[in-house]
Amino acid sequence: MIEFAKPEEHEEIDQLILDAYTHDYGPSDRGDSMRFARVRAEQFDVWVARNQEGLILGSITTRRKDGRPLHEDTADGELDLRLLAVSPRARRQGIGAKIMREVAAHAQREGFDTVVLKTAPHMTGAHVLYESLGYDRAQERDGLWISGKRVLDLYSYVLPLGAVHTLHAQAS
Repeated sequence: MIEFAKPEEHEEIDQLILDAYTHDYGPSDRGDSMRFARVRAEQFDVWVARNQEGLILGSITTRRKDGRPLHEDTADGELDLRLLAVSPRARRQGIGAKIMREVAAHAQREGFDTVVLKTAPHMTGAHVLYESLGYDRAQERDGLWISGKRVLDLYSYVLPLGAVHTLHAQAS
């Protein structure tokens, strides 16, 4: 089941994301306040994926319908996302793909025409997932921009929402 997180789950989500990113990429010094689900939830939608017993296995954060984007270079008709994470103990079960498909379907229902995301160049496993779901690399949009300045090298991926029907057909 994929749904919006409850406030009492924020600390568990923070730990899940820390565990997932540390497992895949090693420890990092993240001074970014957006690393906290409670902070993200003030302006963005924080999602969780649960198993049948209710255990949180994954999470993602997305832009709200009439809210501001997570990334400075996101256009009005685009839903952007950040911090896709799946618990290391729940890998290889299709949870990341299910989360991404649900976000795309949600974006389409909400009237967005495109889903966009940023990912670090070394996150090759994530790149494979995004490409398998129909996302295209958008090199012209690479980088993290703050106040009009490129401050970090990130890859950009784009999914036109006409591709959502294809995603659901592949999932069946």
